[in-house]
Amino acid sequence: MASAYDPSLADGLRRQGAAAADLLAGGARRLGWKAGFGTAAAIEKLGTAGPLAGFLTDATLEPSGTTFDITGWGKPVLEPEVAVRLAADVGPGASRSEVEAAVGEVGAAIELVDLGAAGDDANEILAANIFHRAVLLGDLIPLAPATSLTDVRVTVRAAGEDHATAADPAVVLGDLADVLAAMADLLSLSPDSLRAGDVIITGAAVPPFVLAGGEEIEVRVGGSTVAAGVA
Repeated sequence: MASAYDPSLADGLRRQGAAAADLLAGGARRLGWKAGFGTAAAIEKLGTAGPLAGFLTDATLEPSGTTFDITGWGKPVLEPEVAVRLAADVGPGASRSEVEAAVGEVGAAIELVDLGAAGDDANEILAANIFHRAVLLGDLIPLAPATSLTDVRVTVRAAGEDHATAADPAVVLGDLADVLAAMADLLSLSPDSLRAGDVIITGAAVPPFVLAGGEEIEVRVGGSTVAAGVA
């Protein structure tokens, strides 16, 4: 099955994969994947068929409550996200029911990125691992019976005040099952894939925070909570 993505993106994925291989060879452990540039506006700007995918390892995994020093970053951004852990592989062409069945657990996540070097070349964005700097994860919890990814909601507090309450990530990102299916399609251009056990953060579920320093952000997805601060 041919990918809906431009085959030329294999170059950016190849360079990204080489960077991941170097980290793994140095002792980092595979964590999973991140989605990025998955809003309708970003997809249109880049001319891609859907969100981009970047790798995650435990080299950038930080505990909830970590305070970050962003001195020297070009454009530091914090993204409240939904994380999923796969209980089964998801390959290209997976149906919605197959994607839903593959999702084992769901939780809150925060990602920090530095968009200071962001341009509009999708291959360069992939090669830069979508500007990933850090990820924090709340507990990953099985979905409640008779619920699905479409029922997931995100609550965000900033500096102790409500920022978003029970927000539907589909408003920003589209259906999360479609996000996962698109990532599997893109990765068909590479030797890697969405594998059972992978943790995937699915993109900014609400508009992200452009950081100036002093922020304290808490993200909650169901019974899962994660928090981060900025010095």
